[in-house]
Amino acid sequence: MADHVVVVGAGLAGLSAALHLQGSGRRVTVLEKADVPGGRAGTVQVGGFVADSGPTVLTMPEYLDEAFGAVGERLADWLTLDRVDPAYHARFADGSRIRVHTDAGAMEDEVRTVCGAREAAGYRELRRWLGELYAVQREHFIGANFDSPFDLVRPELLRLARLGGFGRLEPQLRRFLTDERLIRLFSFQALYAGVPPQHALAAYAVIAYMDTIAGVYYPRGGMHAVPQALSKAAEKHGAEFRWGATVTRLEWSGARVTAVHTAEERIACDAVALACELPDAYRLLGKRPQRVLKHRWSPSAVVLHAATDRTWDLGHHNILFGNAWSTTFDEIVHKGRLMSDPSLLVTHAQDGLHYVLAPCPNLRTSTIDWQRVGPRYRDELVATLEKRGLDGFGAAIRDEHLVTPLDWGNAAGTPFGLAHTFAQTGPFRPRNVVKGAENVALAGAGTTPGVGVPPVLISGRLAAQRINAVR
Repeated sequence: MADHVVVVGAGLAGLSAALHLQGSGRRVTVLEKADVPGGRAGTVQVGGFVADSGPTVLTMPEYLDEAFGAVGERLADWLTLDRVDPAYHARFADGSRIRVHTDAGAMEDEVRTVCGAREAAGYRELRRWLGELYAVQREHFIGANFDSPFDLVRPELLRLARLGGFGRLEPQLRRFLTDERLIRLFSFQALYAGVPPQHALAAYAVIAYMDTIAGVYYPRGGMHAVPQALSKAAEKHGAEFRWGATVTRLEWSGARVTAVHTAEERIACDAVALACELPDAYRLLGKRPQRVLKHRWSPSAVVLHAATDRTWDLGHHNILFGNAWSTTFDEIVHKGRLMSDPSLLVTHAQDGLHYVLAPCPNLRTSTIDWQRVGPRYRDELVATLEKRGLDGFGAAIRDEHLVTPLDWGNAAGTPFGLAHTFAQTGPFRPRNVVKGAENVALAGAGTTPGVGVPPVLISGRLAAQRINAVR
């Protein structure tokens, strides 16, 4: 088995891979071009606050516990997670509000109060269906390595088909619900996967399961506390970290990588886990994706971090829906335009600190001049927030930081990676092994199983399994 493994990238995927490799007896060196761990789960300084620059909540903490458990550690000894309840506060254009509770009884009561008894009964059935979808996908689709489409041919595939997992998400939701507000609440998560709800596979309702049933958590100290804890646990068990180390090339002997080079040193190795951006991984390998279809990237996002001198009636996670729905996705996914009637995510992580996220086209879909448009769009977002109940938001801002697609530094200028279209899902997603590279595995949002904190943590485990199979 491979002894010394070099992990390139100390984001959540790379840290998960490092811990799982250590747990299987490997010696691990992690190379990270930044000065701190985290990757997309980073921070930004705003008005004396340390704000999350990437994900703002944690779901499915058992996958995090799994990574710590690989080296005999417990999540509870490294992080304190506070449950966010309600998970979401939703505001609609008609002035109504729905609080999304993860507790079944509390959410059923909320739906009954706001939408009526018929919808409450439908929610009960929807909750059961979401649980069944997740149960059938957890081990056999989300948490599995694929070598070919034939790996899908298993009894669970038939069960997933019977559950309607290969239909479209929104029509499947309409089997249970009729209230348009609820349809939005249980389908907007598809945008995280880079696909409009009208076109997303119903199987991706598992994201709604993670958000609205399994529970939402916020680590004390912010989301960046997660990679900090993972890296410290890895260091405790012998992993070496090189910060500020940009990998320049891989050294080969036949089809095997024998060393990783940075500008400062050559590091001999027996295997490599590339947990960097997918295009960077292919560039280092000197390979091109073996695909007939070009990669399709998810929409991007504009994020306004705002430090304010007052607060509003907000929960941790707030969704401010506009009137428009299907046209909104058409604008940002297909037409490359800004939302004419935006729906916004507002995170209130600390008193006086707000994170406003507006989905927008990625750099491949549009030709928007963000250097010129960015400041103007910031003003439009502030005006929209004020119209939707956050009166005086602009005047209350004391410091701010604006992020546009130009700033993400990722392929196509999107933090959400490859879209989860059918042609980029499961065995059709870029594999975490590459032909002609016998002792290399990929990890991260661009490979199996996909985008989001839980899938990225899983990707690290799957990469470790690939490397552990190398002889």
